[in-house]
Amino acid sequence: AQRTKTYNHESSYLISLAFFFYATHHTNAKSMLVARGLPRTLPAHSLALTIGNFDGLHLGHRALLANVKAKAAELAVHSCVMTFEPHPREFFSPHAAPTRLSSLREKLEHLAAEGIDRVQVMPFNKAFSSLSPDVFIERAIAGLNTKWVLIGDDFRFGAKRAGDFAALSAAGTRHGFAVEAMPTLKSADGTRVSSSLLREVLSAGDVERAATLLGRPYRISGRVMHGDKIGRTLGFPTANIQMRHNRPPLSGIFAVWVHGAAAQPVLGAASIGVRPTVTQSNEVRFEVFLLDFSGDLYGRHLKVDFMTKIRPEEKYQDMETLAQKIAADVAQIRGFFTSPLSRITTSGAP
Repeated sequence: AQRTKTYNHESSYLISLAFFFYATHHTNAKSMLVARGLPRTLPAHSLALTIGNFDGLHLGHRALLANVKAKAAELAVHSCVMTFEPHPREFFSPHAAPTRLSSLREKLEHLAAEGIDRVQVMPFNKAFSSLSPDVFIERAIAGLNTKWVLIGDDFRFGAKRAGDFAALSAAGTRHGFAVEAMPTLKSADGTRVSSSLLREVLSAGDVERAATLLGRPYRISGRVMHGDKIGRTLGFPTANIQMRHNRPPLSGIFAVWVHGAAAQPVLGAASIGVRPTVTQSNEVRFEVFLLDFSGDLYGRHLKVDFMTKIRPEEKYQDMETLAQKIAADVAQIRGFFTSPLSRITTSGAP
């Protein structure tokens, strides 16, 4: 059974710092070129390249990107990230693939915020997955006018994951690019920072620890769609946000910041789950009640930052009980956002 987690001053302070760091340093992302598929012609600009899924774009990814940008500046070339859509595990085992931490749009937004010059999105399909390591190198790496490649220490490539660091280094000598590997980043407690760990943390509802692994609050974004409008009958009209994730990595009731509804971030109460009191469907909905806000949000693209978990999703005996519980959630969320240590989250929001 999922345990209700009560926030405390320490956890709210940690996530506040993470939010402030991200807000202060990621508000002026430069333009970024997004290209799709194998290049047909040699790009005009030489590249410093890294390759990976970058799901969630955690601190380990960001350390990798910082090295790529530094090398690009040293070589006077452009920084580039090669990523895949869909995730290779979704292609090979769609029902067993791990839940996504970020949609492609969210991933591109985070990469732009990191200051990357170019992203090469490779459609991961049967033809692409069948490329031999040599053909992958020739078309996907050398074909991008690459001068330097940085990979993670566990990187494999090509059909049946036959390519490794040694094969890439040998090919680099032939094609004129250098190759380096970067060891995995570890957190302060010695834990390997990875997308798998981030999924575990989010599944447990610990969005404060997720923020320390990300260097920012965990975010889900999407367009506001028409729903069944049950929330407004309870006195809490919600924005029904379309999710692009195959399955959301977290569930329950959360205190959140919402970006895109107004000129400044709006605090809110978010629910991710199947709404057991309202319906018997297994369809997961993402709904947000924006506190102290009124206006038409249909069609608006909102970004929702998760600050703390209030409780797990529960089934109540009737709609009146549900409305009372929502009111209690809203009161608790107001208390969270007005606590001294969380006030830093209201300044400089991205």
